[in-house]
Amino acid sequence: MNRTAENLAPAAASAVAPTPVRAGRVEGDDPNERRRRHTVELLAVSALGLVPWTVVLGLTLPSDYRVHAWRTTWVGFDILLLTALGTTAVLGMRRHRAVVMPALAAAVLLVCDAWFDVSLEFGTPAVWASAALAAFVELPMAAFLVQRAHMVLRLQWTSQQAVDTTEKEVRARNGQP
Repeated sequence: MNRTAENLAPAAASAVAPTPVRAGRVEGDDPNERRRRHTVELLAVSALGLVPWTVVLGLTLPSDYRVHAWRTTWVGFDILLLTALGTTAVLGMRRHRAVVMPALAAAVLLVCDAWFDVSLEFGTPAVWASAALAAFVELPMAAFLVQRAHMVLRLQWTSQQAVDTTEKEVRARNGQP
């Protein structure tokens, strides 16, 4: 038998009724949830906005272009990568939980480096060396950094859950809420 809120007793109906909404906000909505929801909305709108821009670039950019600051661009990029890797190493040696941020930044920079190295050498004999470097060094290193960052986050999460559980047990033994 299918029982809906309409055919339940009034007390039971109020227990399953949806939470009232006021001006787009659910009652009891906490600020962290609102920030999370707004962040997700911003990211979704940004991704959707990037679609037409990418199409425009694909239709209008020239297939080749003379760059005047080629050396500055690549040296600057490698300095960013060196900084991310170095910061990851220092924070890793110190066992600091902030190691996750530079590790993920380094992983993203390694993927970008692989992409640009291969795509800019495409159609030349140097593409094979770039592809080998990407396949055997840059992409595996990026995957390793992402995996390690995930592991650090998971360990932090489970240890925090254990601390929370222990605190609850201590409060329960002491008769505290």
